[in-house]
Amino acid sequence: MLVVIDVGNTNITIGLYEKGSDTLVQSYRLTAQNRMTSDEYGFFMTSFLNAAKIDVKDIEDVIISSVVPKIMHSFTNSIRKFFNIEPMIVGPGVKTGISIRIDNPRELGADRLVDAVGAYYGYGGDILVVDFGTATTFDFVNSKGEYLGGTTAPGIEISAQALSSRAAKLPEIQIQPVHNVLATNTIDSMQAGVYIGYVGLTEHIIKLFKEKMGDHIRVIATGGLGRIIAEGTEEIDIYDPDLTFKGLRMIYERTKKG
Repeated sequence: MLVVIDVGNTNITIGLYEKGSDTLVQSYRLTAQNRMTSDEYGFFMTSFLNAAKIDVKDIEDVIISSVVPKIMHSFTNSIRKFFNIEPMIVGPGVKTGISIRIDNPRELGADRLVDAVGAYYGYGGDILVVDFGTATTFDFVNSKGEYLGGTTAPGIEISAQALSSRAAKLPEIQIQPVHNVLATNTIDSMQAGVYIGYVGLTEHIIKLFKEKMGDHIRVIATGGLGRIIAEGTEEIDIYDPDLTFKGLRMIYERTKKG
């Protein structure tokens, strides 16, 4: 089996594929913590495999995308120790099939590149990828497979946390769809402001991309909170929660084929 792993600022997501198959067998989510040891990471990953009734010996390869350098030493050591595998890391040397056309290609986060690969090879070019993660990123890939750039906004959870942490009398809230702007209590008022405001931010940025790149572009959303935003706007064509996993699998296969 192939294990695909995305190490983000908030979560580590793990996907399992039958090698050579494009069907995701199972996926898991682990909170990203800077102080975990390689043994702790290994324990969690082997626990996930046990839950899926998969033997560690069945794992043939691992590919990792990471935007958190601090934990990579412990994390990659856990792969070596518990799986006896040298993981493939998304970075220089891997073959993505995407040409990066920005000022400094090395500045492009591995997560954004992986999403671009998954979207381009999964849905075709002239595509805008919106990833609702710790930050919300908007990335455009044209029909030639060229990554031309994008936009970065504060994530919806960061926005909600800032609202409660910087205003003494405002509580923490659960992010959920709210469509009534005439709220009559503090919680509803905050939920409406965060949700409706974020849908508005998303729609406006997408519309600006369409003005610049053409109305024909398709918009693919992914990320944990992407579903509730996608359900609140007609500007998003497809919500694909497994886009990052798909991109990692595609990069692995392209790199292995040489």
